Amino acid sequence: MSRENSVKEILVVGAGHIGATIADMLASTGDYAVTVVDRSQAQLDTMESSAKINKQTLDIMDTPALEKALAGKYAVLSAAPFQLTTRIAEAAARTGVHYLDLTEDVASTKRVKELAKDAKTAFIPQCGLAPGFISIVAYDLAKRFDTLDSVRMRVGALPQFPSNAFNYNLTWSTDGLINEYIEPCEAIVNGKLTKVPALEEREEFSLDGVTYEAFNTSGGLGTLCETLEGKVRTLNYRTIRYPGHVALMKALLNDLGLRHRREVLKDLFENALPSTMQDVIVIFVTVSGTKNGHLVQETYANKIYAERVGSVVRSGIQITTASAICAVLDMLATGKLPEKGFIRQEDITLDDFLANRFGKAYAQDHNCARLVA
Repeated sequence: MSRENSVKEILVVGAGHIGATIADMLASTGDYAVTVVDRSQAQLDTMESSAKINKQTLDIMDTPALEKALAGKYAVLSAAPFQLTTRIAEAAARTGVHYLDLTEDVASTKRVKELAKDAKTAFIPQCGLAPGFISIVAYDLAKRFDTLDSVRMRVGALPQFPSNAFNYNLTWSTDGLINEYIEPCEAIVNGKLTKVPALEEREEFSLDGVTYEAFNTSGGLGTLCETLEGKVRTLNYRTIRYPGHVALMKALLNDLGLRHRREVLKDLFENALPSTMQDVIVIFVTVSGTKNGHLVQETYANKIYAERVGSVVRSGIQITTASAICAVLDMLATGKLPEKGFIRQEDITLDDFLANRFGKAYAQDHNCARLVA
């Protein structure tokens, strides 16, 4: 991409940890002029960045102000809470701006898909880690088989050094975390698309000598259920945690009834569970099926740690989530993706993603444990 006469103006909604990382990564290339909007001036003031970024206070609920901010932009990237996804997408449709988001919310994605039908620009939801990169990996593996039996996707954002009863620290959106722990989960069971309850179907597995548990959570499959329905016997997504976490979550949500009091649960999490920059992202995908008449299995496993990006130390979840949506935007801007309509994550090839300057954050030969300064 030429840096002369082709700088694209981007609006990033949300100045939290992920939004700030997205803005910093894009602006640091010199190929994007980035404006970050957030309703909190304090949030904007505390953003860390290695590059020049424009900042603007904006309440997304103010539709005229949002549309004014979108006017003339190449794309809008939503790093806002999932409740605001459809409002931003609708404004993008009205203003003719490309739209990308990170949401795991199933209902929001269905609305984005509806908007894309008549849009003259691209609508690409679920561009993060899970949903997002995990679907790209799973579909790439699935395409290598003559017939499919099972596709099992596991992802976790975990503290490197767990130190509380939950074996967990906050690493991303609390609203998103609670939503995926409560909402029904899509899956394919015995060849049929169905809904299964969150926090159920717990399993244990080991990777590199560490034992993990995994259990159903909502939204991680993206659109893969629709894509692979009728082609696979079993398809599911589960979140990875250290053993013991899901039992405590069930006690809070079910026994204490906090699934019906999300604000109380959010307050407890944010005031009792500290955040951490020292995290590890665990990605584990297993696909089985037939090749040349034989039943075989292929597995993708990867761990990604916090590291310094430019002048700022970024957590693993910041790096993976921001790199993924930046890579998709970059592919859109360079003509590797359609510029109109609804684009699924599985429409993106793994080779193209990993070859991208942002996607290289997922390169397996790059990811080894790092000490965070």
